[in-house]
Amino acid sequence: MTAVTGAFAAPNIAVRLSRMLQFGDSMFPIGGFAFSSGLESAIQKGVVTDVETLKAFARTVVEQAALGDGIALIWAHRAARAGDLAELERIDQQVYGRKLSAETRTMTVRVGKKFAEMGVGITGSPLLCDWLARIQQGSTPGCYPVALAVNFAVQDLADRDAFIVHHYGVGSMILSAALRLMKVSHVETQRILYELNTDAEAAYELAARSSLADMAGFAPLLEILAAVHVKAHLRLFMN
Repeated sequence: MTAVTGAFAAPNIAVRLSRMLQFGDSMFPIGGFAFSSGLESAIQKGVVTDVETLKAFARTVVEQAALGDGIALIWAHRAARAGDLAELERIDQQVYGRKLSAETRTMTVRVGKKFAEMGVGITGSPLLCDWLARIQQGSTPGCYPVALAVNFAVQDLADRDAFIVHHYGVGSMILSAALRLMKVSHVETQRILYELNTDAEAAYELAARSSLADMAGFAPLLEILAAVHVKAHLRLFMN
């Protein structure tokens, strides 16, 4: 497999931004709207009760994502730029292995596969076609951050772009779910998102300096809430 670099003409700034907006849009049809990142259980169990606790919950999830999937995304982007499918599979397995609950595993592979399918349909990239084939054959799980990294790499979009889209998307998904789960206004959720994104550059710089072995997270309450959600009698979201 040849390296991706040079396969696409480097996009100008306007095109780069428009592609970031398209592939990072919350309405991009990959099924992310069906998940709440544990917020549903957090509200049901009284962990999140108001705007302040919602902000704290969202910040925890975003920070965990940056030091987990965010690191994997950057490494996967580098592997995709080199056209190294074996390295992509290794990274993908490590992402999947760090998902402790069944529902977080379900979320990352469902959204990841759909993202790969959409990328193939839109860009027609040979590398994406090969990656999707490996997912379909069952040789790799096909986790979302890896799919996002490959999609951006084949379009000559930087790893920073992919990281920011991922960072923004995690916060946006939680806050969008909050509007359907609790008494909170659009102004309040947008204010929280605005504050969360203030730290995006620092989060990227830390993740970019990290090794793949540094990919980790420690938020036991999130894992407990995910486990609680599996047994919940009434649910609006898949996780």
